[in-house]
Amino acid sequence: MTIVGRRMVLAGLAGSALGMAMPAHAAPVARLRRLSPAFDRMVAPDATIETIATGIQWAEGPVWVPRGGYLLFSDPPANIVRRWRRGAEIDIFLSPSGATDPDRAVLREPGANGLTLDRAGRLLIANSGSRSLDRLDLRTKRRTTLVDRYGGKRFNSPNDMHVARDGAIWFTDPPYGLKGEDRSPAREQPVNGVYRWREGGEAVLINGSLTRPNGIALSPDERRLYVSVSDSADPRIMVYDLGRDGMPTAARMLVSARAAHEAGAPGLPDGMKVARDGTLVCSMPGGIMFMTPEGEPIGLIETGASAANAAFGEGGRALFVTASDRVLRVPLRAGWQG
Repeated sequence: MTIVGRRMVLAGLAGSALGMAMPAHAAPVARLRRLSPAFDRMVAPDATIETIATGIQWAEGPVWVPRGGYLLFSDPPANIVRRWRRGAEIDIFLSPSGATDPDRAVLREPGANGLTLDRAGRLLIANSGSRSLDRLDLRTKRRTTLVDRYGGKRFNSPNDMHVARDGAIWFTDPPYGLKGEDRSPAREQPVNGVYRWREGGEAVLINGSLTRPNGIALSPDERRLYVSVSDSADPRIMVYDLGRDGMPTAARMLVSARAAHEAGAPGLPDGMKVARDGTLVCSMPGGIMFMTPEGEPIGLIETGASAANAAFGEGGRALFVTASDRVLRVPLRAGWQG
């Protein structure tokens, strides 16, 4: 399918999302939309979408912790990370999750944003409030700042991460955590960058040309880098071919979300994950989109509200989705991500 064709598909999905509009006091209805027969091997047509958490200021950063059998998710404005376990009450796992003494005149989002695990199972935090990448021991909750500067200047507000097989952390640094964003007097970086950091080294700027880099992921063979751009003027997902040194050798727009956004579908390209078979699972206008590595739509989890991110969990049997003020659990076909 051409870029134009993908725009038409997304525009059509925007119409269906608009058809789901509900009164402000009513909870949005989440449902599945099959766009290709391939979706059936990922999510059963009769799968029940479960709401597992509500009442969140802005749900973000879901990550499944296999050793404990629980989900962590962040709430950047509230400066909290919460925990969900089957059969237990949701509890506060980390507070504050980001800045310990936030200056609200400077910070729009003082808490943690993106969460993931490193190769040793420790929690990594894109700390929007402290403008750093942190590592947390899940047992002791001892926190270590890994990196907070590039070229001697503080990051804007690290947002999302992907951990490569060699342990390198790829991350995005938009200005969302700062009041005034690009116009914030506290901003030190001249760009909203995409970076890579390795233990014992300095951050490396991979790309400094994107206006609002957000979600980030590597392909299973780590030869491609995907980055979502949450710019309302030109929302899209970019893909970069990577050389042996990890630097981009070519770049192109994988898919545009402009038509769907302009038609009124809620949300923008945001967080993303890549399945073991290369399927992209991305926040897009309307919800969470499943796509081929070339950007062909496979299916959509219509969330009825802006979807920020998603995470595989429960041994690949579930996809957890953070959507505005709630968290959803979508059962997956056994074996697809197991």
